[in-house]
Amino acid sequence: MNTQTRPDAMERIVNLAKRRGLVVPSAEIYDSPGAIYDFGPPGVLLKNNIKAAWWRRFVQGREDVVPIESAVITRREVLAASGHEASFTDPLVECRICHQRFRADEEIPPADHAHDLTEPKSFNLMFKTALGATEEGAALAYLRPETAQGMFTNFRTILDTARMKVPFGMAQIGKSFRNEITTGKWLFRLREFEIAEIEYFVRPGEDEAWFERWVGEWETFFTDLGLAPARLRRFEHPPETLAHYSKRTVDLQYEFPYGWSELAGIANRTDYDLRRHQEFSARDLTYFDEGENRKYHPYVIEPTMGIERAMLAFLVDAYREYPGGRTQRSETRESEAVLHLHPRLAPITAAVLPLVRRERLPEIARQITGELRAVWFVEYDEAGSIGRRYRRHDEIGTPWCITVDSQTQQDGTVTVRDRDSMAQDRVPRQDLREYIGQKLEAGSPTRTDAPAR
Repeated sequence: MNTQTRPDAMERIVNLAKRRGLVVPSAEIYDSPGAIYDFGPPGVLLKNNIKAAWWRRFVQGREDVVPIESAVITRREVLAASGHEASFTDPLVECRICHQRFRADEEIPPADHAHDLTEPKSFNLMFKTALGATEEGAALAYLRPETAQGMFTNFRTILDTARMKVPFGMAQIGKSFRNEITTGKWLFRLREFEIAEIEYFVRPGEDEAWFERWVGEWETFFTDLGLAPARLRRFEHPPETLAHYSKRTVDLQYEFPYGWSELAGIANRTDYDLRRHQEFSARDLTYFDEGENRKYHPYVIEPTMGIERAMLAFLVDAYREYPGGRTQRSETRESEAVLHLHPRLAPITAAVLPLVRRERLPEIARQITGELRAVWFVEYDEAGSIGRRYRRHDEIGTPWCITVDSQTQQDGTVTVRDRDSMAQDRVPRQDLREYIGQKLEAGSPTRTDAPAR
């Protein structure tokens, strides 16, 4: 049985993430409210690497997509026009005995409460706030539940300033907020999270072809960064489950330890949003197509993904346990955990380790660290035995550990240990940038799936 399919797999990953400072409950000293998390140094670096890979692929690597950053605080009028104020709801029931609340469409309350529930009522998931100095004179606003609307309200501005022509897209990564009724599954459903989203504007009639292309693009983003294709599948939403704005929606589902669940999605929003905002704002949001000599509202293809949910999938996919350790020389014979993350996602690209704290080895190791930090995030580590340091970096996914030893002083070479194969190469110090650069360019090393007890 693979480690990932163990019943306690999620608990083990959560424990590792907390122990190594990737993810911790927010304000835990005051008892965290749940579904809100803080990210320590390796967690921040992993999130940033996911976002950087996304920006490189979908913005920097394309001429037809431009970046945008819209405000988090959103005027009521915007979310009234989009339909969120009226329909961004979940069905809510409350137990009259314990007063707990449950999503009527998903959560099953305890059996002894099942016959003492209120009738379902709609619960709006948006966080309210107010604009103004006094509550009485303030204007109602919301913390945005998605990033999309800022791209629709800026449609005319981007057309004019960026000189874009259909087909083109706007992209942004930003915070969104949803007051979820029920939480759980760690990073899967959060109240505060980041979305990476594109609104891609196309000619009506060409939307179905573009939809298929974006499903493929979204899928290969994950597999190119090491996500196992066998654990990824497409789910076509039936008509009765489509959002009010959607002509078609396909979810990319990942096989998490608790089963298949949505990882990312692609929706065909038609021209719903531009028409609604034109109606509510009385501003012209049509596009003049010079080739066709006519005005129209473009259709919109929306590929979207949650950064934290992607982080969860990458962690689950990368996590392996090795009962008894990976080598006969393991110091403790304890079970070892390794994050086989794609090197471009790993929080720390390389760690530089002096074998001992004498013979000027720490000084040389710090020099090498400084040289490599000009290009990648590299960590200096001298605490503990060399075996313990290897294991520590295996647990947070560091692809390469560079060991400085007495031979380094003699011939200027260092030992580079590969996280996955544990193979060690002797590399001249001056060649380290080229060596690591070539490894990164080559992509993810071969991983071994260890059986779990």
